[in-house]
Amino acid sequence: MKIIIVGATGTMGSHLVKALESEHEIIKVASQGGDIDADITSTESIEKMFQQVGPFDALISTAGPTFVGPWAKLNDTTFRQGVEGKMMGQINLVLIGQKYINPKGSFTLITGALTHEPQVNFANASAANGAVEGFVRAAAIELENGIRINAVSPTVIENSPQYFPYFPGEIPTTMRQLEYMFRKSVFGRVTGHVIKP
Repeated sequence: MKIIIVGATGTMGSHLVKALESEHEIIKVASQGGDIDADITSTESIEKMFQQVGPFDALISTAGPTFVGPWAKLNDTTFRQGVEGKMMGQINLVLIGQKYINPKGSFTLITGALTHEPQVNFANASAANGAVEGFVRAAAIELENGIRINAVSPTVIENSPQYFPYFPGEIPTTMRQLEYMFRKSVFGRVTGHVIKP
């Protein structure tokens, strides 16, 4: 399969590249340092990325900037970091990508446990995650040509210990669990699902 991984140089994306590149053609997309550099907050950049890639079979997104910080610093400007990044950035990967994806292809977006287990300093991410999961459920009943869509929703990732203090009592998602959550979405048959460890 020809698989696009957006966020390919990050913690999750780089692990998925290594796990899948021996089996499939992987197109690494990142804000910088990928096979293709793209800014998911820009529809023009997303369109250009798909034009460069051409027809593809699956897209995995592990990208989506949000604002992380105290409630007192939330305002229209800071909140838009998650709206334009993790929310609309990923939604636009689907809205634009549907013109390029092969029949029976799939989109897999990233959300997280913050959707249903909010933590201090992460209100922006919780809201963006919830919006993306709502979009995934709705898009699944309208996408045509057998195209599937799912979201992967891990807890804090074991390879990101810097975030552990923000998630007291949460059991970290292992990289192996993460890999197989994405495998379930890409190579399985489910659609409209939020896949958890």
